[in-house]
Amino acid sequence: MRRKHGRPLNGWLVVDKPPGMTSTDVVNRVRRGFDAQKAGHGGTLDPLATGVLPVAFGHATKTVPYVMDGTKLYRFTLRLGDARDTDDADGQTVATSDARPTDAQIAAALPAFLGDIMQIPPAYSAIKVAGERAYDMAREGRAPVLEPRPARVDRFALVERPDADTAIFEVQSGKGVYMRSLARDLAQACGTLGHVAALRRLRVGPFTEAQAFLLDKCVAGADNAPASPNLLLPVATALADIPALALTEAEVFGLSNGQAINLVDLMGRIPQAADPNGGLARAMAGTRVIGLCRLSDGWLKPERLL
Repeated sequence: MRRKHGRPLNGWLVVDKPPGMTSTDVVNRVRRGFDAQKAGHGGTLDPLATGVLPVAFGHATKTVPYVMDGTKLYRFTLRLGDARDTDDADGQTVATSDARPTDAQIAAALPAFLGDIMQIPPAYSAIKVAGERAYDMAREGRAPVLEPRPARVDRFALVERPDADTAIFEVQSGKGVYMRSLARDLAQACGTLGHVAALRRLRVGPFTEAQAFLLDKCVAGADNAPASPNLLLPVATALADIPALALTEAEVFGLSNGQAINLVDLMGRIPQAADPNGGLARAMAGTRVIGLCRLSDGWLKPERLL
């Protein structure tokens, strides 16, 4: 058998992504910096964007989907009066407008973008159209036809207005919400045009800006020694936002062998936040995380065991 290159590290690293790099570029640099066998990220950031980029090593890659489903918190700067082909500052101006909405007009437009909404992704996005990436089509001058997609926005607030051309917002959202689309559509709803001039992600699921390391800290040192595994958070950190359910050792043994547990036997222990109709629970044996289980059809079923 061919030996895998690198160390078999397991855990999460929260990187403060710098501007000008893709998320994949960051993962590759971090993987080399730690001399790790396997790494992936928990949610793409555009090259222009900065902020929280969780990087999973080894077994942590199994929990990536649950991180990507978690709540995100963003701050972005909307530049008014200038529409770009990419809907951000990296693109070319395609139209301009002299209209500048007041703070009151912006506040009046925001409620329409809250809750469950439909959103048309930016033309320059990784979405596939008839098997092709939308951004490849856009770069070749073949404007992709993108259908509206469901999105969930829990908070959309104007937090600063430095001048008439600029407005700064904070957004709390679910999976797959495009800040570039929010910026574009809000500007249009206010009777003007606009694009994202700056974007920073402050949180992804349980991972926050306060935990993030600058990229320079995550690469090999001057002596070419790999970065320290002490920077990594435990694999189970990714599941911290999922309601915890205490199990007995006998129940853990059963789940570990693929057996489901009748929810009647768990009455009084099922966390209130866990949805009995298909929701997830974090199975715990004392302080030890066993894995994830799904509540469905009156049973607790093992889904992803750690």
